[in-house]
Amino acid sequence: MRNMQKKEVRKNPFKRAVMGFMGLAAAFCIVIAALVVFVDPFFHYHKPLSGFPYLIDNQLSQNPGMAAHMDYDSVILGSSMTVNFNTDWFKELMGLNTIKLSYSGAFPKDQSNIMKIIFNGNHQVKKVFLGVDVITYTGGVEETKYPIPEYLYDNNYFNDIQYVLNKDVLLNYILRPLADPDPTNLATVYASWWTEEYYSEQWVLHNYTSPEQVLEKTAADAYIPGVKANLDVNICPFIEDNPNTQFVVFFPPYSILYWNDVLKENHLEATMEEYRYIAERLNEYDNVEVYFFPDREDIILDLNHYADYSHYHPDYNRFMTECFTNGTGLVAKNGDEEGKTIDEYLSHMREIVDEFDFEELLARK
Repeated sequence: MRNMQKKEVRKNPFKRAVMGFMGLAAAFCIVIAALVVFVDPFFHYHKPLSGFPYLIDNQLSQNPGMAAHMDYDSVILGSSMTVNFNTDWFKELMGLNTIKLSYSGAFPKDQSNIMKIIFNGNHQVKKVFLGVDVITYTGGVEETKYPIPEYLYDNNYFNDIQYVLNKDVLLNYILRPLADPDPTNLATVYASWWTEEYYSEQWVLHNYTSPEQVLEKTAADAYIPGVKANLDVNICPFIEDNPNTQFVVFFPPYSILYWNDVLKENHLEATMEEYRYIAERLNEYDNVEVYFFPDREDIILDLNHYADYSHYHPDYNRFMTECFTNGTGLVAKNGDEEGKTIDEYLSHMREIVDEFDFEELLARK
């Protein structure tokens, strides 16, 4: 029977051509898959190859591999508020081998997804520097900013075909870097594209639109249930399960225009309570330090320090790194004699907001 089938194929040129094409296609797929696995531009299987000019610009796809296979002892986590940290500063000031695993617009679930990989590996993590954006901590506990490529976050090799036979991976992350080698500097990976001329009051005000006034005031405790759920599910379990890792949690310094939004949308008290709840909740842990930067008048009142209403100049990423080293901006734990309490920081923040002339600032548009 088998001999008859072979004869039939030999006699039928169409079948012979189809089988030949299928054989070539299968061989081509095997070669492509092998190349992707060998180079592994998303670091899904192994560390970077020495000498290959890796392009790293895809947070969703490349962060999990970097978390699993890069060498590091400390991690920077957070939203676009963290992308302009230079990890060389952490080596210089604290002697840490730090990796940046930022997600633009990150929700707490995004932090949880990457921390599962960080802490399920063989890394001895000394410190986690976690930026907390209060605007994202009120969402659902399973909510992510963008849909994640699950096949890069799990241990199921059967669904990796979406990676190893991916045209974009081959063309943009293997062939393009080979044709135009310009390897990404891991110290500054994901840094924002804004150049110096974008950090100006004129640019910020030109692109800013003040919200319409909301008449109904948001209750002071309105955000607490959502924040509590996110801390319970996405953040605190990692703090509790890793007592030898120090978590350095910080609130970034948004510009004064952020507070105009808060006032116009009528949730000042709710926002203040959210800051208070997160700081007090996390400060209960011995392995957590909390830093508060939103009330830095020297930063937030000058829009020349910003490229939009919230994104500050990289100089202030450097400033915060120095603060993590010397303790400036640290929120005192209950019973501590040194340092300001969260209530003192929030009281100062309220004074700034109450006394600031928003109308005069917006009239400059």
